[in-house]
Amino acid sequence: MVDRQPRRESSRRPSMGAAMTATPPARSWLFVPSTRPDRFAKAAASGADRVILDLEDAVAPSEKVDARQNLVNEAIPHDVPVYVRVNSALTPWFEDDLAAAARLSIRGILLPKADTAAHVERAAAAIAREHVIVPIIETAIGLWNVLDVARAPRVERLVFGALDFALDTGMHDADGAFDYARSRIAIASKIAGIAPPVDAVTLGIDDQDLLKRHATRSWHFGFGGKLCIHPKQIRATNESFRPSDEDVAWARAILDEQAARPQDAVFAHRGELVDRPVLERARLIVAAVGPTV
Repeated sequence: MVDRQPRRESSRRPSMGAAMTATPPARSWLFVPSTRPDRFAKAAASGADRVILDLEDAVAPSEKVDARQNLVNEAIPHDVPVYVRVNSALTPWFEDDLAAAARLSIRGILLPKADTAAHVERAAAAIAREHVIVPIIETAIGLWNVLDVARAPRVERLVFGALDFALDTGMHDADGAFDYARSRIAIASKIAGIAPPVDAVTLGIDDQDLLKRHATRSWHFGFGGKLCIHPKQIRATNESFRPSDEDVAWARAILDEQAARPQDAVFAHRGELVDRPVLERARLIVAAVGPTV
């Protein structure tokens, strides 16, 4: 029997629950530098579930103003939900980035170094009322305050920024060193009633095996998606955030047996106990892949 189960996006917040339910999957989040407006439409057509127009790490300080102006002047794709990663509240570009984002027809913003709920509240006060906020947890203090950040206004989900977290803490994402961070972010998301979090990038663009291992690890920690830095990473990422064929076969066998013996609340299937939680997991897996054709 497998431990994995599909993650469904939901929210206990009445103001955002309907919007989250209506949005498509959020497995692959593709970055595009805002200095390259020629790539905006290509990114939207790449197969990524989300597109992030980046004003932060992909843009040199000398190009920040021009990159921001590109967002205002160029057409924003509407094929997929689009977000803008603004610069953090600790930078001189923060307020101008928010002002530009407020004028755009986008889903929302990614907020780097979201160390406190106050950072989220500042962003919420400046952007358009319909925009959501995706805080990036990438410092020790951000991880310490993660539940407060997750519960802040307009937060749709969290992102784990593992690269900056490593720089801030001196830790390295190897041998389970970041297990605690990922668990804390996933649990805070669940408690806050927001959508499952998104994991950090994999730097190896051509290493599909490494990408799949990272994405599968993310799935195991309860994450619903992963940041991507190149279109080559999209397909493997999308495939990793769904039940495996083995999972689906197991789930359908469980449900078939339960249908044949509806009077039994508990029964054995191939030597394993099946009770209510197991049946619910099987139903979620089958629902995640849809009906057979």
